[in-house]
Amino acid sequence: MLYILAILLPPLAVLLTGKPMKALLNLILTLIFYVPGAVHAAVVVKGHYDSRKG
Repeated sequence: MLYILAILLPPLAVLLTGKPMKALLNLILTLIFYVPGAVHAAVVVKGHYDSRKG
């Protein structure tokens, strides 16, 4: 679910992972150009899922 949000609304996906400072960085990246924000969000979401696995 977060991966879909990472493509559609990157800052919201990062914020939902519980990292507000990374969400602010992602908002800046998304405002500059959409693609870096989406890539950053996907990386943060992947790290979030990896850390929850163990």
